[in-house]
Amino acid sequence: MVDRIGVVGYGYWGSKHVRVLGGLPDVAVTVIDSNADRLAEAGRVHPGAEVECDLESALPDLDAVVIAAPPRAHCGLSLLAIEAGKGVLVEKPLAMTVPDAELMVERAAGKGVCLMVGHTFEYNAAVWKLKEIVDSGELGRILYIDTARLDLGRYQRDCNVIWDLAPHDISIISYLLGEMPTRTEVWAQGHVGRDLADVAYVQMTFERSDVQSYSHVSWLDPRKVRRITVVGERKMAVYNDLSDNERIRVYDIGVDVPDPDDVHALPVSYRNGDIVSPYVQFTEPLAVQDAHFVNCLRSGRRPDTPGERGLDVVRVLASTDKAPEALTVSVRRGMKTVS
Repeated sequence: MVDRIGVVGYGYWGSKHVRVLGGLPDVAVTVIDSNADRLAEAGRVHPGAEVECDLESALPDLDAVVIAAPPRAHCGLSLLAIEAGKGVLVEKPLAMTVPDAELMVERAAGKGVCLMVGHTFEYNAAVWKLKEIVDSGELGRILYIDTARLDLGRYQRDCNVIWDLAPHDISIISYLLGEMPTRTEVWAQGHVGRDLADVAYVQMTFERSDVQSYSHVSWLDPRKVRRITVVGERKMAVYNDLSDNERIRVYDIGVDVPDPDDVHALPVSYRNGDIVSPYVQFTEPLAVQDAHFVNCLRSGRRPDTPGERGLDVVRVLASTDKAPEALTVSVRRGMKTVS
């Protein structure tokens, strides 16, 4: 039996989905895009794929849909597919508002169809290894997590840099800690055009773990950086997604607080030890994610990143819209109150 999957949007991510899905056994791909030039390109690059100019026309011949269109179109396109009884994989963010994300989750549950969000890093072997290290206690109590996701370019028309880049870091950090943040604090600024923030810093509080995280996201940086630093009481770990062969390094370094009764001691003492890079068997995360989506369609199992997971991240993102500089926002149970 062949699964017929439509990919809506043949842009940066959509073209990757077409490539990956086209390489899976017993999957037939239809590229859906209203732009004639993009459809022509898709036909040249993927001659085995069907092409359609709109989702509604294509739906009767599809079993499932991948939504890789601009974020503000995610809700409407997803609901169209869900109402037709088709499984849906939606690129991050799931939607641009909490009510839209809640509606998508509700409709998918009512129709009994698969709704999955594309939190690609939760299918990344290096992130799995980092979580294994955190959960093992090797780092000791986690003090804080710092992330940097920087680049020059890829400005978006319909969302700011937080909505574009921070879903990855919110997803990764909450996956590592096993909980969602309860508060956010934000500094964000637009420097080019000033209509949308292109540089931002997001601080999140994880209450149960008693951990603070700090995320720097930017479209306006000379370097491409994709880095997660987890600082523990005993050791520290750094995940560098751009490294070819040492994506994770564990540093046996730290600081110790001396006996408070020792009046001659320095404020802290420093520990230095080995740096270890554990082996990670790497497979393209998008390929792992899309194969998981197809498996969920065939088996009826619940995705590892279901719509509810996407909704949780959208709630955090929405809280940042209400959190200008020096304001703190509660995101507990999806409520947004500025204090």
